Amino acid sequence: MDKLPNDPMILFSVVNMLLRDDYRSLDALCDDMDVNRHDLEKKLAAAGFEYSEEYNKFW
Repeated sequence: MDKLPNDPMILFSVVNMLLRDDYRSLDALCDDMDVNRHDLEKKLAAAGFEYSEEYNKFW
């Protein structure tokens, strides 16, 4: 996850912005940025966020 911020709140904001503006799904973002989806979801879950496939965002 070298391309994404380390701070969970900033990570939350950046990932949601990317999902909103550039990617149709979390899988597409992770594939394109070479990020492990499980690790990303785990890091954001530790900060209280979960991914919604229906809305394509974390909340």
